[in-house]
Amino acid sequence: MNSNIKLFSVEEANALLPTVRLLVERVQRAHKSILPFGAAAREAAARAELGGGGMPGGASYVTAVMQLAARTSEVQALGVQIKDYARGLIDFPSLRDGRVVLLCWQLGEPEEIVWWHETDAGFAGRQPL
Repeated sequence: MNSNIKLFSVEEANALLPTVRLLVERVQRAHKSILPFGAAAREAAARAELGGGGMPGGASYVTAVMQLAARTSEVQALGVQIKDYARGLIDFPSLRDGRVVLLCWQLGEPEEIVWWHETDAGFAGRQPL
């Protein structure tokens, strides 16, 4: 892992959670605004490989992608990792027993971190704190 990574205690993550929740809600809204463009974007990408390109509503799509990137950057600037846009799933890097683990939270859960998992385990490997 990157040696410049921000590590959070459970208390620090919980204190930041109200702010992060609002930011993740914005990320989720930005992500939803891109979904209607999915098929047209895939079609345009396939045509671009053949020397053509463009798509109806392309400017709106680009604007939506830029919004998602900006919202994602706001969360990442805090040291928080976004794992799933649709679910609003995020991780806070933390130390546990001398190793880096991830404190895990998603939209819809109470505003308190109660789960963690190994860095390579993902959501399925969540364990209670």
